[in-house]
Amino acid sequence: MKAPWRVVAGMLVLAACDRAQEIDPAGQYGAAPVLPQPHEQLVADVGVYQVVGWRAGETPTVPSGFHIEALATGLSNPRNVLALPNGDVLIVESKNEQVEPLQRPKDPIRTWIMARAHGESGSGAAPDSSNRITLLRDSDGDGRPDGRSVLVDHLNAPFGLAVIGNDLYVANTDAIVRYPFAPGQTHITAPAVKIVDLPAGPINHHWTKSLAASPQGTRVDVGIGSNINAMERGAEAEINRAAILEVDPRDDMFKVFASGLRNPNGLTFYPGSSTLWAVINERDELGPNLVPDYITSVRPRAFYGWPYSYYGGHVDARVRPQRPDLVAKAISPDYALGSHVAPLGLAFYTGSSFPAGFRGGAFVGEHGSWNRTQPHGYKVVFIGFRNGRPTGVPKDFITGFLRDGKARGRPVGVALDRTGALLIADDVGNTVWRVTYSGRTQQRPRPTGR
Repeated sequence: MKAPWRVVAGMLVLAACDRAQEIDPAGQYGAAPVLPQPHEQLVADVGVYQVVGWRAGETPTVPSGFHIEALATGLSNPRNVLALPNGDVLIVESKNEQVEPLQRPKDPIRTWIMARAHGESGSGAAPDSSNRITLLRDSDGDGRPDGRSVLVDHLNAPFGLAVIGNDLYVANTDAIVRYPFAPGQTHITAPAVKIVDLPAGPINHHWTKSLAASPQGTRVDVGIGSNINAMERGAEAEINRAAILEVDPRDDMFKVFASGLRNPNGLTFYPGSSTLWAVINERDELGPNLVPDYITSVRPRAFYGWPYSYYGGHVDARVRPQRPDLVAKAISPDYALGSHVAPLGLAFYTGSSFPAGFRGGAFVGEHGSWNRTQPHGYKVVFIGFRNGRPTGVPKDFITGFLRDGKARGRPVGVALDRTGALLIADDVGNTVWRVTYSGRTQQRPRPTGR
């Protein structure tokens, strides 16, 4: 192990020599973020933290008046969660076992960094993933499950879930599949029916595939991340990637709904509308404060810049060949979340058990940075909405995942259960958390970074 450590140390010294872009992070939130000049790096600044998991009695931190407790523990890399109308909760336990081929000198360094950031070595490592969907049942409605079963097993790195009528749709890393599924069912025995293949293959850099069913149930939208940071592997490796695909489950056909989205996740429709929203992980290696990740409404047939530009017309000079024709069409996102916070989950608050100020706003699960020395993310934030648009600054809602320079957990998918409680999948902590409101202290969450 000594030789790899020396290589890592040397690369990190080079990265440290490249640090620049000293700006106020608070300026990187909202509709008009501050964008410093790009500062291309041999390897990104690195801030990875030892994964230790949650000790007995520990929980994340929530604002006064709220309560958080574990809904389920001992899970295997829970990445997503879906609450059903009958009160059952589906948990996606998933891990991509595929190893990408090493194509660039810095690939071994990045692989080591990402493994450490996800707890794949050390005391906080998750148990072996079974790539399954676990069902929790709360028969008496007290918010504490009294039943737990494996709904479906032997999946291939699943992430996205959607229910349309009596069918369950699962986005594996390589295909969308469908199962017959009736409310109350605790185990699926029927074989999967493949709806459509998804981009995967031996190089499958962004493997999570987010899924959302349209309000009418006539289509499912699936987010496909890029195969690299800034098209270094060429255009062929990015066919139907960095995009949201629109799939018709009736004829198994798809088309590109929107493109230029480096890694779209958290696909969900704004309540009472047909407007699709998503959170996007932007590109790396342009400095610790470039490029801000964001939340945005997604327009049909629109182009959002990747890889040729970011935030509208800000050209990425690393990309060859350049495409000024596409840059001229690039749409600016609605709302910046800050650089490298790694948003993966999105849920709009439609419940009634939280104070009225939360109604219609968005909860975002920020998995957390690995590519900057000062951490960003590692929390769930709340963003207020007015007239269907984000407003103000993001506010910390659930924190404490990163403590004393060590990672207790990392939030991923977020959802609401039928009582209006917020559910959070914590893949490093191997836990699903549930947040309720006591009704005693109506205190708003504090602004992020304050």
